[in-house]
Amino acid sequence: MTPSRTSRSLLALGTVTAIALAGCADGGSMGGTAPADPQRGAGAETVTLTITGNSAQGGKNARDADWIVDHVIPRFTEQMAAQGVQATVTFVPSGVDDEQYKTRQSLDMRSGAGADIVSLDGIWVGEFAQAGYLRPLEEVVGPAAAGWEGWAQVPDAVEQLATFDGQRYGIPDGSDGRVIFYNKELFARAGLPTEWQPASWQEILDAGRALAQLPDVDAIQLNAGTAMGEATTMQGVLPLLAGAGAALHGEGGWQGDTAAVRDVLGFYGAVYGGGLGDPLLQQEAQGRDKSFQEFAAGRVGMLFESDYFWRSVVHPEVGIAPMADRDEVVGYAKIPAQGPGTGVNGQDFVSMSGGSMNAINPNTQYPQQAWELLAFMNSADAVRARLGDSARITQRADVNAEALATDPMLSFVAEQVLPLTGYRPGLAVYPQVSKALQEATAAVVAGTPPEQAAQDYRTALEGVLGGADDITTG
Repeated sequence: MTPSRTSRSLLALGTVTAIALAGCADGGSMGGTAPADPQRGAGAETVTLTITGNSAQGGKNARDADWIVDHVIPRFTEQMAAQGVQATVTFVPSGVDDEQYKTRQSLDMRSGAGADIVSLDGIWVGEFAQAGYLRPLEEVVGPAAAGWEGWAQVPDAVEQLATFDGQRYGIPDGSDGRVIFYNKELFARAGLPTEWQPASWQEILDAGRALAQLPDVDAIQLNAGTAMGEATTMQGVLPLLAGAGAALHGEGGWQGDTAAVRDVLGFYGAVYGGGLGDPLLQQEAQGRDKSFQEFAAGRVGMLFESDYFWRSVVHPEVGIAPMADRDEVVGYAKIPAQGPGTGVNGQDFVSMSGGSMNAINPNTQYPQQAWELLAFMNSADAVRARLGDSARITQRADVNAEALATDPMLSFVAEQVLPLTGYRPGLAVYPQVSKALQEATAAVVAGTPPEQAAQDYRTALEGVLGGADDITTG
């Protein structure tokens, strides 16, 4: 009998945890999460809480660690003292590979331990919830969670980062959005409008063919293949799939050899089979970074990326491929659906987003105080303090309105892109599905017909899922 989707997800996460336990001298209690009791420890006058994230002062994601240690902890303890509660809050740093961090958190939660506030990648929420390591926020905290004033400032689309099966499991920690960046100078030389917003895939290809007439210019950079890794899936496949009117995973299961998948691979074929992109670049280990350098040097016309490209790659002062004239030369446009109204949910434009969230460990001895801490971390004042003098899209619309007022690109994403965005399926098997999609695009770039690549992807998907029960056809 083929295992169900839920049992496979549980098995996958459980296997990771079991391996981690096998490597520890003392695995600790195997009691799992504590019974839900929102009022446990509610009247305590002395409270000890911990926060953990994959960051460390002077190390990985140091800015986040500094914010927790220097702002959150001292100000929250002051707030609690004013209420007559002596709170001791400790930050537990980390600075390891994301998968190592994920395994550590699953191990802790499974054994009935772990920090009270836990930072997790939004894509992990579903598998942690299915494994029972996380519980719905209102189950852990009670009515206080639903009544938080901050929910009014978290856009519905952003809230999905911390949601699974329609229930909140925490509070999102900011987000991003995918767009098409383009070089206005190259567009002008190709006879294209410098204020450009394509309404269909065909308009992208038409612009690409005009750009391809320019010497030493790659018209379109659309991440493809396995060397680009998850950037292929997030910057290319998933936005295009949404534009073809389909979500990667839904009630019918995972998209298999469907019309939408064939259309996505057909678009890849039009780009790389039509001489609009550099197929060799997609195979290089540092191909994505090289594509950034090529764009900054004026040798790429269009590039599908997240707002990270604007604020961290071509930023005039702190970018890894800085463009002194970024604000004048770099344009940006929403990713259109295949045609008007043909995107997922009948949308004209689409995007994909990622980000992290903070959850309350169901094992906490102080659910109410942990909730106060989580709410404090996501208050407008705390989020402003975390930003400092930097600009990025936060989880709060009110803070974004202030912090992004002088950055038209990030304001564009926050106001126009996030309301129509989507997220990756938060299921344990997703990374393997993503790899199969990357392999399908690699095949097309190498010359395999899209129809054959879609069939081969379907075969690979059956191997990943252990059968065809959870695969959509058509």
